[in-house]
Formats: sequence, C-alpha cells, structure tokens
Amino acid sequence: MSMTIGLAGKPNAGKSTFFKAATLADVEIANYPFTTIHANKGVTYVKAECPCVSRDKRCGNCSDGIRYVPIELIDVAGLVPDAHQGRGLGNTFLDDLRQAQAIIHVIDASGATDIEGNPVDIGEHDPLGDIDFLNHELTMWIHSIIMRNWVKLSRKIQAEGLSIEHTLADQLMGAGVNEQHIIEALNQCKLDRNHLTTWSEEDIIHFCDAVRALSKPMIIAANKMDVAPPENVSNLQELEQIVVPTSAAAELALRSASKGNAIKYEPGDEDFTITSEELSPAQKKGLENVRALIQKTNGTGIQECINSAVFKLLDLIIVYPVEDEGKWTDKNDRMLPDAFLMKRGSNAHDLAYKVHSDIGERFLYAVDAKTKMRLGEKHELADGDVVKIVSTAK
Repeated sequence: MSMTIGLAGKPNAGKSTFFKAATLADVEIANYPFTTIHANKGVTYVKAECPCVSRDKRCGNCSDGIRYVPIELIDVAGLVPDAHQGRGLGNTFLDDLRQAQAIIHVIDASGATDIEGNPVDIGEHDPLGDIDFLNHELTMWIHSIIMRNWVKLSRKIQAEGLSIEHTLADQLMGAGVNEQHIIEALNQCKLDRNHLTTWSEEDIIHFCDAVRALSKPMIIAANKMDVAPPENVSNLQELEQIVVPTSAAAELALRSASKGNAIKYEPGDEDFTITSEELSPAQKKGLENVRALIQKTNGTGIQECINSAVFKLLDLIIVYPVEDEGKWTDKNDRMLPDAFLMKRGSNAHDLAYKVHSDIGERFLYAVDAKTKMRLGEKHELADGDVVKIVSTAK
C-alpha cells in the first residue's frame, strides 16, 4: 500500500466508528472524549469497476466486477483547541498525522458534541465551528516546526545563497511536506524569497497555512447524518470543499451483519439482502430502519467519502500492469493481479518505476492491453488502463 489517509476531528465525533466501519478492525468506541489514545491503523479500500467486466471471464481479484484497492487508514486521537501547544492529546495527534497524504475530517453534523467533544443536546452546537479550528491547529503545528530555528535558518539561507525551497522542505520533511509543496506555497503567498528575515509573523503563518492546505488536503465527513438537523448538513454542504454526509453507525451495523452472514451487502450499496433465517424480530426491525435510511440517502456515505478522498481530493487513478497484453495476466497466469493508485497525469514511464525501479530504469516502451497499441514513455495514462511494460530488465 502506498496510500495513507488520516481520520481527524474532535473527540466523540464518530472517528472510531467510521474507522471500525471502514476496516472492521477491533477498536474501542465510547460516548466520551479521548476514547482513542493511541492511533488505530487498519486497511480499507477504494471501490471501482474492474476492467475484467469487458472480458468473457472475471479476473478472480474482484467481487462481481467490483475491484477493491487497499489503502491504509489511521484513526488518530481526538483534537481539541490549542492541541499544537500540547493541550489534550494534541502532540500525539499531530505526530500520527505526519504520514497521511490526505485527511478525512469527521464532523459531528448532529451538533450533539461541543467544541471539545463533550456530549450536549442535538443541535446545541454548530458544526461549522469545528471546521476552522482543525485547519488552525494543523497550520500552527507546521508553524511551530519552522519557528524552532527560523532566525538562524533564514539568515543562513540569505548569507550562503541556499535554495529556500530545498532548505524548508528539509525542515518540514517529517511533517509530510515536500519541495513541490514549498514551491507552490511560496507562489501563492507572493513572499520575497531573497529576504526571509523581512517576513513578518503574519507572513510566516500565511505561508504555513498554504503549506498545510497543499500537503494535508482535507475532505469533510458530515457524520451522524441520520440524527442531524437537516439545516446542519445543508450548511456544511455549502462549504467550498468536498463534504460527504455519512452515518458511520449505519455502515458499521451493515458491515457487521454482512460479516456474520446475516445479510449480503457490499460497501457503498444502497440496499442489502437478508440471507439469515435466524434473526430476531428486533434485529430485523433494526436492519429495516437502516434500509430506510440508506435508500433515502443513497447509502451510508462511508465508501463514497473514502472514494472521494482518493479520486476527487487527491485526483488519483487506478492502473493495472500486466505481462501478457493478450490475456491480461502476469507470468503466473494470474489475470489483473495488481492495481496501482497513481496521480492523474502519470505516464507509462512512471508506471514502469511504480512496478520496479529496475524496470523504470530500463524502460523501452509500453503496450495498451485494450487496444494493443504501442505507447511511448510520455503517454499519459487513463483511469482503468491495462498496460504491459516492456524493458530490458531481467
């Protein structure tokens, strides 16, 4: 797995329920702040149509033509205001988010928890207030890393003519920031790259905020939609970012029932089939309540949220490398054995390096297994492409 997504938010917003629903990992869930103290790590999946649906037989690596590609999911400790200063479990939270390429911010859309995650009556807290404080904490976390030796560093960059992009990227590497993030943030902020010592505190925070947005892109999961006042959900959906209404509790109920062979259900489906004859009347009623919800809302939103984070927020595609362009198999005759998540705009040579560094270094050309056309190294790949890489590597 080359993809890690973090689940973040204040305590008691439903992060651990979301995590358990998405991964079926055994985690503690309770109605009080800081249930999660140490980060939970598990495997979830993005869902897409498998290319084998266009063939006479299924590949054996999908479920009825649906391919599930694994990604790592991290459920971190809940965040409270001033976490970057160590309040609550803030330092633990921020450290655990270093490796995440994107963040799903789980919001309690019902307004039944205050800004610190303490239970209140439904609708008492405005969930819009939870958005800005998470962004602020992440920005100030990055700011704290830069300011550890800012005076010395800024003077050294100017005196020795060092690359500001490279130097700041080294400084922030541990926070998951790369040189391209620094370049884009500098361009956005229009700061004087030749005179860092003249940057004001406001300039530095503005720069850190840009770095945060670029290195930790965020999607909102408007959780507890089944009990949330409708205006809370609609207000969140009016934000200028991706917002997906979710019910982690409903998804967990469905995934648990499916695992227990009580129902047939695939993540993201808008309905399910009861397959067990041993359910109690109470269990049947509970499942019918969930059915009414997901038919009304077109699913629980959990799979949609994960897919949106990968395909919309990060703009990734799925590409399938093969060794036999005719049968779409590897050397062991396995059909479509691998599915790689890649940035949209990646080319055939990028895929060769993704498969193996030796294959990338000795790349000759590629073949589109669907059309049998030869592809050059700069050929831009499309979502769902099946590609054979030809190289001199053994």
